[in-house]
Amino acid sequence: MRLFFKRRRDKIQTQQVVWEEQLTSIRPVTCSVCKGESPASEWHMGGQVCPRCGWHAPIGAYYRLSLILDPGSFRELDADLLPADPLDFPGYQNKLTRTETATGMQEAAVSAVGEIDGNRAVFAVLDSSFLMGSMGTAVGEKITRATEYAEKKKLPLVIFAASGGARMQEGILSLMQMAKTASAIQRFQSAGGLYISCLTHPTTGGVTASFASLGDIMLAEPGALIGFAGPRVIEQTIHEKLPAGFQRAEYLLEHGFLDQVVPRSQLRGVLCQLLALHGKGGR
Repeated sequence: MRLFFKRRRDKIQTQQVVWEEQLTSIRPVTCSVCKGESPASEWHMGGQVCPRCGWHAPIGAYYRLSLILDPGSFRELDADLLPADPLDFPGYQNKLTRTETATGMQEAAVSAVGEIDGNRAVFAVLDSSFLMGSMGTAVGEKITRATEYAEKKKLPLVIFAASGGARMQEGILSLMQMAKTASAIQRFQSAGGLYISCLTHPTTGGVTASFASLGDIMLAEPGALIGFAGPRVIEQTIHEKLPAGFQRAEYLLEHGFLDQVVPRSQLRGVLCQLLALHGKGGR
């Protein structure tokens, strides 16, 4: 079974861009925001951004890395780190198996070493297609190990967050990952490391309340929903109507939570400039 997933993962890594083009070129794509239809080829050329309204659709972890990393520079870390079922939660193992089969992934996080225009760094990406990018013990461990690897090798750290929060099937152990990842980030930064946090749609719950909000430089994609509780939950709690665009990337930039909102087409260039400017590990 593990060999099956390794082959599936390798296939995703080497042919992801080809698949995106082939699978989407046969039909128009309807934007979930503006409801407009556009040729699939335009979505593909734009990195899965709506050509009409600019909506940045969620994308997979391997595909995201293929958009920003230099070809051939990708080297995955901790690829065989598997999710656990510490509470023997009813139906959880079957749900994991179904999700693994559907996505070809073993967890919601991918970590790797790679280069952007020759600038080497450690990358971690959460994939919302795997149980909404929720953070369980394996995801927390991957983020922690990637951070510790960056500290050991004196490399910058770039994390792309996309999550519905803690994975409740793992109970308190999932919540413990908040403190675990935050502590790893604090040690890394205290050692002089540069951490760039990139928030994508959606980034919520325990991920927002831990490592995703601790970047030395905070970036986000346009329109990304970023927060702890969702806007509907907040409105029901305080019995007030929230401001327009509340918890969206642009609102957070205006109120000082972010350093920059960066369109997907410009993200590789921005990261290249930041990594080159700060040098090795940010030291």
